[in-house]
Parts: sequence; C-alpha cells; structure tokens
Amino acid sequence: MSERAEKLSAAVADAGLDQLIVGDLVRPGDSGPDAIADARWLTGFSGTSALAVVGATERLFITDFRYAERVGSEVANGFEPVILSGRMLAGLAKRLRGRVGYDDSQTSVANLRKLADEVEEGVELVPAPGLVTKLRRHKTAKEVEAMAAAAKIADEVYGWLHERGFAGRTEREVALAAEVRMRELGAEGPSFRPIVAAGSNAAIPHHDVSERMIEAGEMLLIDMGAIVDGYCSDCTRTFAVGDVGEKEREVFELVKAAQQAGLDAVRIGVEGKDADAASREPIDEAGYGELYGHGLGHGVGLEVHEAPRLGKASEDTLEAADAVTVEPGIYLPGEFGVRIEDLVIVTDSGPRILTRFTKDLLTGS
Repeated sequence: MSERAEKLSAAVADAGLDQLIVGDLVRPGDSGPDAIADARWLTGFSGTSALAVVGATERLFITDFRYAERVGSEVANGFEPVILSGRMLAGLAKRLRGRVGYDDSQTSVANLRKLADEVEEGVELVPAPGLVTKLRRHKTAKEVEAMAAAAKIADEVYGWLHERGFAGRTEREVALAAEVRMRELGAEGPSFRPIVAAGSNAAIPHHDVSERMIEAGEMLLIDMGAIVDGYCSDCTRTFAVGDVGEKEREVFELVKAAQQAGLDAVRIGVEGKDADAASREPIDEAGYGELYGHGLGHGVGLEVHEAPRLGKASEDTLEAADAVTVEPGIYLPGEFGVRIEDLVIVTDSGPRILTRFTKDLLTGS
C-alpha cells in the first residue's frame, strides 16, 4: 500500500496538483464497494464509506464514526485517519488546499457545487480523471492470486450446477443456487447478479433472471463471477439443455472460434479495437456480424467493469498485467443466444486464462 501511495503522490505532482481527492463524490458518505474501489486499492479499507486525500507528503483517510474501529486494523500505515461525525463533503472541504484534483467520472455536478461552496478561499478544484485508474489497471501477483481464487470458485459452481441439472428449474432458482454455493465455497459474494438466461432470453445479453422455467431442447446462458479479498472474477458459459438443433450447435462453435481468435489477439501492445476486430472477423464472415453488438471485453479487478476496454471504439492498448475479459457473443432475437467468456491476465507470453471450466458445449438435463 505504501508503494501505491508513493506512485500516486508522484502522479499528483506530475499533474501539477497539490492534492488529489480519491473516492466517489457522487454519493459521499455511503458509496458502496464499487464506488470506493480507488480508495480501497490505495489504503486497504474494505468499508463502504471512504475518501482519501493524497499530496506530495500528506495522506489523509476520511471516513465516518461507523468505521472508527476498522480504520486501525485495515488502513495502511502512513495515512492519517480523519473520523467525521458530520457531512462528508464539509469535512473534506476543511482539509483541502491549493490546486486540488478530482476524478470527474466519479463526481456529480450537484456535489461539486457543494464542495466548491465549502472550500476555503484559494482552493482550486481541477478535473483530474484517471490518475488512480491508470495505476490500478496493472495487477500485482497478489491481486492476480485473489482473482484466480475467485475464478476457481466460479468454475466449481459451474460444474456443480451442471451436475444438478437445469430442466424443470426456473432461471431464478439457478441464479440463487449459484450465489449461495459461491458463498459456501468461500466467496464474499457474487461480483454481480448472476445472469441465467434460457432459450429466447439468452438472446438478451444482460437478461434479468425471471421465473421462466428452463426446458429441455434449449440453450442456457449463464454469466457469473465471485469475489475473493475484494477482487472479482467474470465468466460466461453456454449449455445445451438436452438435445438442441443443428443451428444452435453451429452458432456455438462459431462463437467458440471467435473467442479463441480474441484470446489469440490479446497480447502486449495490441490495441483494444484490434483485439475486438480479431474476434469479430469469423462472426462477420459467417453473416452474424449484426448480432454481435457489444465489445470483446473489459477490465476486471476490484470492480467487475474497469479499464481497459476492448471494443470497436476502444482507445486503450493492452499492457502487461492487465486483467481483461474475452467474451464474444451472438444473439438471435426470439430464438437463443451464445456467449463464451474467459478472464485473462495479459503477460509477455500471451494471455494467462484464469477461468478454467470447459468451453465445450455440455449437454445435460
């Protein structure tokens, strides 16, 4: 943690700032785990209410009285704890000086106005997006270890679900069973609400689970991940429930080939848009290009969606120790959908795949 703080202090100075606010200014005071990901990465704090202020030498950690005891055991040495009993923005404002950066992607217009009204004369609030994000995207060995553990739990849940069978159960039943099983295996919880989409529902990329009964003779798409030590996994697999038609099998094999093409393209120095194009080529050639409407993948870490992005409009270039998903899909409205997704770490020798559950089309009850 101290090394992270040193790197961020250097980035703050390089940006011409006296201080940087680290954390969510959209809902300060009770932001939730995703919104405080930057602060957690920087300090180790796992609560849901936190901001940090980092300068050349000063490091403040700001939270409220609910977490006063936790600060001592979790927050890295070198951060001065500030325990507030009043409004977070007011307490923050009193501790700002000079030219202060904030991430405008994590700041609401209303709260920026409030903060500007509260700061002392001479304080200048300056947009400074991405300073922490750039440092967070490169995963350490310890971070990869946590993500690998989360991926292993999800792999085990996939196997367990397949063994139990799907036909005659509702999407919601399967999703709930998956979440409970993750926790039984040691996960803190799911990294997002599991997607369980049967038949025509699988043609909706981010389908909300329903009471729809899963039936024999249809495709079933499941997208889920677990959390271990705050770090997420993300994996999608598509199953055949009983016997399915030739069209379903052909589309599945096409997506599997496109996913492998995407994996082959995930290399250091490759632009996100080029990795996306590599996976899209076989799908385009088969005439399904318009039915692959999302990007190839996204970064994963303390959040299940973070930098970098792999897609047509991506401006990112893959770098060593990036953690990204590779997840092409084809979605036929009113019929079925197929998506296959792996979580990988970008290395000198190519992608290290963390999600190990089989990508073959498993047929089961």
